[in-house]
Amino acid sequence: MDLTERSLSSEQVYDGVLLDVRRDEVRLPDGGTSGREWIKHPGASAVVPVDDQGRVILLRQFRFGPGREFWEVPAGKFDREGEDALAVAKRELAEEAGVGARRWTRLGQTYPAIGYSDETIHLFLAEDLHEVGTHVDEDEFVEPFRMPLSEAVAMAERGEIEDAKSCVALLLANAAMTRR
Repeated sequence: MDLTERSLSSEQVYDGVLLDVRRDEVRLPDGGTSGREWIKHPGASAVVPVDDQGRVILLRQFRFGPGREFWEVPAGKFDREGEDALAVAKRELAEEAGVGARRWTRLGQTYPAIGYSDETIHLFLAEDLHEVGTHVDEDEFVEPFRMPLSEAVAMAERGEIEDAKSCVALLLANAAMTRR
């Protein structure tokens, strides 16, 4: 059965700095129609940086929407259409964690909000780290911490890391490193 919904019309409801909110009328698989509200997102990359001692760098960051601090892997959105996912990962790792990496492994991608957004986050493992100094955006405040990767994975499994991209990235990075 073809479950594809096809857009019949689309209107922009809001055009912000980050988000493009849309309202579409769609043709359903059974021939009927329905409305869909969704967010067009530029995409992002997230990185699990692991040092030579097996420690991952996580960031503690306040997120305004939920109104509290979270543990996260370094990540950031694409600044322009067509930007390379690995280039974004490298930029964000340097900006937020103050390190670069000589070895990169693509872990895959995840769609964190499939019910209302087209956002895709590309996931990477970064190893063989070297210091480069942080350069966070002027309106961004993050606190980097190093801890054993095994501890970060255990935190995700216990529900202490609740950010979806970080949980997925940590579990995939741990699996990739375990397979070696």
